Amino acid sequence: MRQLATIQRISKLTSIDNAEQIETASILGWKVIVKKGDFKEQDLVVYVEIDSVLPDKPEFEFLRQRKFRVRTIKLRGQISQGIAFSIAILPEGTNISEGADVTEILGIEKYIYQIPAQLQGMIKGDYPSFLQKTDETRIQVLQDVLTRHKGTKCYITEKVDGSSATYYYKNGEFGVCSRNLELKESPENTLWKLSKELHIEEKLRAYGKNIALQGEIIGNGIQKNPLRLDNTKILFFNVFDIDKYSYLDFADFKALIDNFELETVPIIDTNYILTDNMEELVKLSISNSIINPKIYREGIVIRPLIEKFDMQLSQGFGSGRLSFKCVNPEYLLKYDA
Repeated sequence: MRQLATIQRISKLTSIDNAEQIETASILGWKVIVKKGDFKEQDLVVYVEIDSVLPDKPEFEFLRQRKFRVRTIKLRGQISQGIAFSIAILPEGTNISEGADVTEILGIEKYIYQIPAQLQGMIKGDYPSFLQKTDETRIQVLQDVLTRHKGTKCYITEKVDGSSATYYYKNGEFGVCSRNLELKESPENTLWKLSKELHIEEKLRAYGKNIALQGEIIGNGIQKNPLRLDNTKILFFNVFDIDKYSYLDFADFKALIDNFELETVPIIDTNYILTDNMEELVKLSISNSIINPKIYREGIVIRPLIEKFDMQLSQGFGSGRLSFKCVNPEYLLKYDA
């Protein structure tokens, strides 16, 4: 379960130009607007991440118009991502320690995006256990990880806002999966339609190895189509070796997708030296899309050219794969409604 609300420390408070009543608190890698005088530097607070949905309780009444969802906002020119609450909001007897997860204690849930009908399909079963789900961790909670791997040679791809799809071949069987489920074959389902159009099953069978292709479906009818595309397409970002239970290194991934005559997500940089400067990484995410240069890109994904594992990323975050996303805050302000 994703840690949506945790006890964290305010590392810094910064004034905002022309703002007398508010200031910016630095919490982990996030910038959060708080009321002046409510907190001091080094105070412990309850930090609630964006895309959290708070319960319908009197203390969260100020979020009713937003349906209790925490979103990215901008006040006086300052972007704010998340909410900082006083520790006093926690029930009496709660263990107060930095980093503690209080998501369940506060009854907070993750916001679930509505899946379009054409992507849902008929369920064949749960997402196969021999695959790994695609879910990148936001860099703002990974300062220690960044510092440990500073200097690693990485590649950067554009993060595109769509719907996840996985196509696998294992011991003679071909399968199609959404983010959380395996789907029965259906002519109305977009994942299966794209599979037929791109001859994915034939290509995987001809290759003959137990692998999975993971990509993002974007375009008309998908997630409000923020890139304003006329068609629907899939862009691939991972190849997973099922037998080894690991992802292919970048060069092998790119070569295989090219060999299959499929399309990858836009590749921004293949010679990026990882920094642990959080502000620099956030600034790097702010740009327009390669797919449609008139539109903000959703963000970036950073991975090492040679796959790496980090223990911290397997503890409450995911598989342990060194891979993380930085979402463009300007994109969230404009399109994440």
